[in-house]
Amino acid sequence: MAKEEQNVGNVKQQLAKLFESALNATVPNEPDVEPLVAACTAKFGDYQCNNAMGLWSKIKGKQNEFKGPPAVGQAIMRNLPQSEMVESCSVAGPGFVNVVLSKNWIAKSLQKMLIDGIDTWAPRLAIKRAVVDFSSPNIAKEMHVGHLRSTIIGDTLARMLEFSHVEVLRRNHVGDWGTQFGMLIEFLFEKFPNWEDVTETAVGDLQAFYKASKQRFDSDPEFKEKAQKAVVRLQGGEERYRKAWAQICEISRNEFNRVYQCLGVHIEEKGESFYNPYIPEVLKELTSKNLVEDSQGARVIFIEGFNIPLIVVKSDGGFNYASTDLAALWYRLNEEKADWIIYVTDVGQQQHFDMVFRAAKRAGWFPAEDNTYPKASHVGFGLVLGEDGKRFRTRNTEVVRLVDLLDEAKSRSKTALIDRGKDVEWSEEELEQTAEAVGYGAVKYADLKNNRLTNYTFNFDQMLNDKGNTAVYLLYAHARICSIIRKSGKDVEELKNTGTIVLDHADERALGLHLLQFSEIVEEGCTNLLPNVLCEYLYNLSENFTRFYSNCQVVGSAEETSRLLLCEATATVMRKCFHLLGIVPVYKI
Repeated sequence: MAKEEQNVGNVKQQLAKLFESALNATVPNEPDVEPLVAACTAKFGDYQCNNAMGLWSKIKGKQNEFKGPPAVGQAIMRNLPQSEMVESCSVAGPGFVNVVLSKNWIAKSLQKMLIDGIDTWAPRLAIKRAVVDFSSPNIAKEMHVGHLRSTIIGDTLARMLEFSHVEVLRRNHVGDWGTQFGMLIEFLFEKFPNWEDVTETAVGDLQAFYKASKQRFDSDPEFKEKAQKAVVRLQGGEERYRKAWAQICEISRNEFNRVYQCLGVHIEEKGESFYNPYIPEVLKELTSKNLVEDSQGARVIFIEGFNIPLIVVKSDGGFNYASTDLAALWYRLNEEKADWIIYVTDVGQQQHFDMVFRAAKRAGWFPAEDNTYPKASHVGFGLVLGEDGKRFRTRNTEVVRLVDLLDEAKSRSKTALIDRGKDVEWSEEELEQTAEAVGYGAVKYADLKNNRLTNYTFNFDQMLNDKGNTAVYLLYAHARICSIIRKSGKDVEELKNTGTIVLDHADERALGLHLLQFSEIVEEGCTNLLPNVLCEYLYNLSENFTRFYSNCQVVGSAEETSRLLLCEATATVMRKCFHLLGIVPVYKI
């Protein structure tokens, strides 16, 4: 019962509970049969239990009264406990048990959510704490469009897990350590003799600063030698070098924070340098477990199924990505006590992380079975392409700066609002806020609606279109619902307690059912680490609402109270979807 209480918003889980009883009664000698319940697309029902065929293959040949899968399905249906959830059941084909939900129960569930709040529909996952490692730009380099995907996808996954009662440690694994710092520090000393007082303005464009120092490094052997010595001095902890390093990091950090502020992303920095002190101990542990071997002057871990080893100490004695990533993984498991560690990077790093996770499994850090916790997952994503189908760049082949991209999205969105006369109707503040919500929301949604593994084409005209599957269309749809409620002149808070939802019209019922599936969609998105399922749900919700509104008069009808509550339930679920996608809702257009 406690379980049922916990998952009050999750229809699939509540039905699974009922079918568990039915399966136990149908085949008492087959313990631990997991109910297979799925939402239906067919016209026979709303949900379907698909256990009959699998069960038949288990029990045929044993002593039982069944003659095939349809008979097993019939028995499961007969043994289904009475429940106010279920209107009717039928068996189709090879034993599929179709369930039609009671429209009164759907209505009561929506009403309860409106009174108790949508957080009562939050899924309950099997984990308490997760680390989401995302964004992770490199110090002294601009954040570019590649970081956009990691930042947006990582933030949405973190939000979905947080909504599902998981404590999420949002980690920014910035590239703040390594040989490039020798070159940057020496260049800083050279360009600015009073480097300690240097500000962001003086250094100017960090990207240009990085390029100039790299040019110097490549063309001047004397500078190169100085830079290489500077790395040793930095890593040895010499104060002057540590200070200069900290200063470069700070200038970079301020640049990153501008982007995070625009995107409304909260993230805590724990860069490569943070894990550096843990590397020797971690390598000692892996060596003591006979994982680390010498190979051509380097120290490596050989991993079954890969033709290259994981290099953990380079032949010059230096550490690398693999050594840092293993140390970070150890820290997250042992110090931060995470159940699930999620890495959001491009698909090109898939093999690297597979090897790191496999090494960790060999070391006994993870259980042998794949679907048990603690575990680590790599969330890969494809490229952002330009109109020409190639990697998205500016005209002079530079990678596009993220901050410029976001500014342009906001400015185009503002222009569109001004074209519609909103600069006359609204205050300057309202115009700015709406332009930001729509512009930044459009960029985020255009990314999130695709399956993250595919490449996607960045196109401002498409993403800022107010028709089709775009954030603009969805934000406007939400604003229209708010406007319907406002125009009714009714106090919707009062209606929640005094009114009753009735779902007599087929389009009312279809909308109600779709709203009720919100919880299981969020759970699916979390389990498979796929934000696009939530986008698809949100778009379909909007389409369902449009159908309902076209065929069911709201204001001034006999069913006005019920339909206003249905409008409010839709707006509530839409707002929660926007929140999970990191999009700020718009209340008027």
